[in-house]
Amino acid sequence: MSLSKNKLKYIRSLKEKKYRSEYGTFVAEGNKMVGELLTCMKCQLLVATKDFLQEVDTRNVEEIIEASDSELSQASFLKTPQQVLAVFYQPQSDNDIKPDSELYLALDGIQDPGNLGTIIRLADWYGIKHIFCSIDTADIYNPKTVQATMGALARVTINYVDLAAFLQENKHLPIYGTLLDGKNMYDQDITPNGIIVMGNEGNGIRPEIEKLINKKLYIPNYPVGQATSESLNVAIATAIICAEFRRRCM
Repeated sequence: MSLSKNKLKYIRSLKEKKYRSEYGTFVAEGNKMVGELLTCMKCQLLVATKDFLQEVDTRNVEEIIEASDSELSQASFLKTPQQVLAVFYQPQSDNDIKPDSELYLALDGIQDPGNLGTIIRLADWYGIKHIFCSIDTADIYNPKTVQATMGALARVTINYVDLAAFLQENKHLPIYGTLLDGKNMYDQDITPNGIIVMGNEGNGIRPEIEKLINKKLYIPNYPVGQATSESLNVAIATAIICAEFRRRCM
């Protein structure tokens, strides 16, 4: 079966959030990415070369189309298409997750899809299994976000929540946040459990969320007092703080 115009139109429509929401699906591309997601997510449509199809388990795939490189180029959102493009069903959110003895990330209004995808990938690297996002955080199923995760969506659960209400419900836990008026993170006691809040790229953590943070941290520049950049990219800041938390717990 070749890739029909209707199928191509459907795939291309998933570049827009309104259609991803309407259909409850999203697009993933690349051999490694799709290979990992096939192990844990239900796949609606798999468009791939013959070589790729010979290497993967396709039992959880509803429809398979063996495609040529030119057909994949027409469907792909990437500048350099790979051997496979897949449409997956969006997993149902698990609203019953109750933070306890683990480390969690909470994202307050992250807007850049690439930053969001990188943070999900970082969470996967540092063994953080759950991320809680404010409602206005970028869509995790944006193609740029999906690609930036490099397959981490297979292992990290993301939930969109009323972030203020969520933190209020969990105020018995250590709630960390990186703030300009925080204390040097390297001098503070930190715990192996709790919630780390990361803020918006331009505005940081909004005031109503900041009020709920009970452990304010600051990532110091070096040397202290020297003129430097105004702030760190949020994904870089997330990497630094997660690395320090994990280092202390090893």
